[in-house]
Amino acid sequence: MAMNVGAADGDGEDQLNNTINTTPLVDVMLVLLIIFLITVPVVTQTIKVHLPKDRNIPLQTKPDNIVISVNREGEMYWGMQRVPDIETLVNRLKVESVKEPQPEVHIRGDADVRYEAVGRVVVACQRAGIFKVGFITQPPAGIAAQ
Repeated sequence: MAMNVGAADGDGEDQLNNTINTTPLVDVMLVLLIIFLITVPVVTQTIKVHLPKDRNIPLQTKPDNIVISVNREGEMYWGMQRVPDIETLVNRLKVESVKEPQPEVHIRGDADVRYEAVGRVVVACQRAGIFKVGFITQPPAGIAAQ
């Protein structure tokens, strides 16, 4: 049995093709271009409205907000007055929770205080029926008030 493998000098039709056929790539790119040209005007059509300006103003404590501070040792302060124990705090918060509108409680915890001490204040707010509890933090050094 013999096989014909072509001419030995390489002049035959079956030469190695080292080029990439870019015709399918160009076809796909043209189709994508047409799709984008059709859809972009549809996406950019909007109703003209005047949007409000964004102002990020740091939270200013209102007089009706309750600020509870927890120092490094876990001692609690209502404003500038020390609260001796958690039951006293709950009783004072219950008085405030029935006011309309209900005041917000802002907790200022020392960076080195144990989480347990701040958690007790949060639980006291929950027991008293306070719905709005927030934490006051120090803004990063690079952010300035506008």
